[in-house]
Amino acid sequence: MRIRFIWPGKTKDERLRALVAEYLKRLSRFVRCEMIETRDAADLEKESRRLLDAVPDRSQMVLLDVKGREWSSTELAAEVSRWENDGIKEVAIVIGGREGVSAQVSARAQRRWRLSRLTLTPEMARVIAVEQLYRAYTINRGFPYQK
Repeated sequence: MRIRFIWPGKTKDERLRALVAEYLKRLSRFVRCEMIETRDAADLEKESRRLLDAVPDRSQMVLLDVKGREWSSTELAAEVSRWENDGIKEVAIVIGGREGVSAQVSARAQRRWRLSRLTLTPEMARVIAVEQLYRAYTINRGFPYQK
């Protein structure tokens, strides 16, 4: 399986960028993964189109969304197991920009994931999403990280 993290723009804060890189490196021990940073735009529709263009047609798309389902770490681990057991080849985790995403992006998503009831910056959400996927894999493999 492959996991693609897709979001608009580069992570500007070097400390957050380093955390994303660290957790992607750790996650790559369990699953093929990559980060795709599309060009951000002042126009929501243009930015959303770029996000959709980066999602391969065959991917199951999971959108980070305040209206999505909030998973505990063990529930996320179970979701990851389902993806693997269902033979899903690729999952695209899409995180919108500061203005969110268009209705077309929302319509494309098969799943919606809410990280928290708290408001997070898009850059912070990137770190948390990648870390939580890494945590899910350690839970599924019985590694001590999750404790």
